[in-house]
Amino acid sequence: MPTTFVMVTDADVGAQELFEISLDIDMHVSSMKQSGEHAIAGRTSGIIGLGETVTWRARHFGVWFTMTSKITALDRPSLFVDQQVRGPFKSFVHEHRFEPLGDGCRMTDIITVASPVLGSVVERMLLVPYLRHLIAKRNEHLLAALH
Repeated sequence: MPTTFVMVTDADVGAQELFEISLDIDMHVSSMKQSGEHAIAGRTSGIIGLGETVTWRARHFGVWFTMTSKITALDRPSLFVDQQVRGPFKSFVHEHRFEPLGDGCRMTDIITVASPVLGSVVERMLLVPYLRHLIAKRNEHLLAALH
């Protein structure tokens, strides 16, 4: 059974700004330098849109992985969803929500992941902590780029 976790980031920038930069392939690549992540097929730069795919190549846990994601929902500037259509996970869905909050916004990442091996044990012990760290670093990078 897949595991879902939520990360909430409050930002002092507008939801529209944060939404747009979150769809930017080049910004994602620059936020994932530690894993050598790069886009190798589909949309490989610029702003990805509804129905488009991107294939990522990255090194995690010392192993090179390839994953193709598709934007399966997009409601500018409040929501988009990327979902693995081919890759290392049994399933992977990342819902990005943006809502105005005072002079800024709240970005909520809802991630549902299913491990291809050992199920929930691997998800809870390894994948969720690792993905939390990656998403936190990515969000910090996006906010820094907007300042």
